[in-house]
Amino acid sequence: MNPREPTRPLALAIVCYPSLGGSGVVAAELARGLAARGHRVHLVSTAVPERLRSGGGGEVRFERIEVPASPVFEHGPYDVVVASRLVELARREPIDLVHLHYAVPHAASALLAGRVLGAEAPAMVTTLHGTDVTQLGAHPSLSAVIAFALAACDGVTAPSQYLRDTAAAYFRLPVDCIEVIPNFVDLARFAPPPGRDRGALSALFSQGGERAGAGGGGGPDGVSGGPILFHVSNFRPVKRPRDLIEVLARVRRSLPARLVLVGDGPERAAVMQRADELGIAGAVCWLGRRNDFADLLGHADGFLLTSESEGFGVAALEAMAAGVPVFGYHVGGLSEVVADGAGTLVTCGDVDALARAVVAGVRDPAIRDAMGRAGRARAEQRFGDEIAVGRYETYFRHVLARRTKGRAS
Repeated sequence: MNPREPTRPLALAIVCYPSLGGSGVVAAELARGLAARGHRVHLVSTAVPERLRSGGGGEVRFERIEVPASPVFEHGPYDVVVASRLVELARREPIDLVHLHYAVPHAASALLAGRVLGAEAPAMVTTLHGTDVTQLGAHPSLSAVIAFALAACDGVTAPSQYLRDTAAAYFRLPVDCIEVIPNFVDLARFAPPPGRDRGALSALFSQGGERAGAGGGGGPDGVSGGPILFHVSNFRPVKRPRDLIEVLARVRRSLPARLVLVGDGPERAAVMQRADELGIAGAVCWLGRRNDFADLLGHADGFLLTSESEGFGVAALEAMAAGVPVFGYHVGGLSEVVADGAGTLVTCGDVDALARAVVAGVRDPAIRDAMGRAGRARAEQRFGDEIAVGRYETYFRHVLARRTKGRAS
């Protein structure tokens, strides 16, 4: 990059997993936002992320990663394929900067691609998201390589101060070499509806979604007037989704609450089984993986988040933007998101305390609505998509200018 052209459009490659998880959501939304600003953006992934399928924003060029199957390997060589795809892309057309979401194994893939391309390699920036630091990245079988790869990057970002500090300690990196750029939300897409209508969600329990179990009474009948809670995740163990059912069962001792679940993952069967065991299967509606839940979310009375670790909490932010109070565990970077009266966080694993917080927050519509307004205001003031996309653009230009200066000296 020529530092004398500080406003010219950039050629960017964004590497991500195409999942409903936070890293895939942020990468896809960022790609769309940068393209809308006139930058040439290539999104590199094994599939088109769901957030890009709905269209909107500028044009994003999709570059598919295809991992070959082989009887020699138990798992395909994904990390090498990513590196090779980046090499091919950089040789095909100029790329200023590669932005990699989720360090494992993308940081190592970037390191390998950079070694292959040599002096012609684009700048490499890795964004950390959470479990790539606290679980996988810190694992003894991976930590040495991930630490080396991150140190070799031209830039590293994290969405929260918590994750920045944790990554610096785990990977022995200077704290000031990790830029904190909070995650963000599409404020137009995730917005409070003109009026909360539980009927929009109640209909799902009879026609739109799968019950948590066959039969199984729902306890107190909540077909009208009872609060409806919402949850979105990839249902991995780190999300502690079985706690959702434990909390719902306790809330239903006081209120005829029901729960809508969006997403899918390895814990799905266990969640469904627990709801059946507690006799509340009829109060749980599973919508599975779907990308159109934003129109439903704003009609919920509360959002449940029971993760044992969160680098940031994109799902919580989307709920806040939709005017829905958030009730969850006080873990990781979540307290940097859910603040200013936008919800209530309790000690991780304390399902009784979380249930009490939900009851206190949704029983009185005035309290619920006040929390919802506070969440929306916080999302607008601190986590708007235009703010975040602008911060990333500024950071990318800073990285490129610093790299150019370093090569010239």
